[in-house]
Amino acid sequence: MSAAQWLAGNLAAQNWFGPREEASARVQGVYSPVGTGRRISAGTPEVYFAKNIDNSRLVKVTDHQRTREMAMFSASVASLFLLVMIYAFQHFSSIEYGYKTEAQMKQRDELIEANRSLRLEEAALRDPQRIDVLARRMGLDSPQAGQLQNLDSNSESTGPVMARISDVAVVAMAR
Repeated sequence: MSAAQWLAGNLAAQNWFGPREEASARVQGVYSPVGTGRRISAGTPEVYFAKNIDNSRLVKVTDHQRTREMAMFSASVASLFLLVMIYAFQHFSSIEYGYKTEAQMKQRDELIEANRSLRLEEAALRDPQRIDVLARRMGLDSPQAGQLQNLDSNSESTGPVMARISDVAVVAMAR
């Protein structure tokens, strides 16, 4: 006989719960020995009574002030989140623009250096002494007086000028 059955029998005998069948159905008991270590001594049974609670008639009352406080809190958290996201977007955009500006400045410096080297090369190629040496290697001589006619005609009007036969310079070469 377990402790729960013994207790149910005694309680039913005193007629606290009515007939014996109801008492055994309502009383639940668990025997748990009390003791420490390996040696288990006989302990008192722990008895739990089942109590049915009917909450079907309870109605939750709406707290309007709490609802308003939660709405205000949610709105303030959402606005704070929005402000932080706008700040982060601006911050990262400024960093990205800084990188783009730095890359464009580097590209500009490279283009300036390339332009400088091309101007130096052009100046070296336009050197009259170099041209004279190359012309002499090809067998060309300096033009004689009267062989050269100037192509620039500054004496005419400043309007648009069409190509004319008379404006072409002719250089005669003697061989």
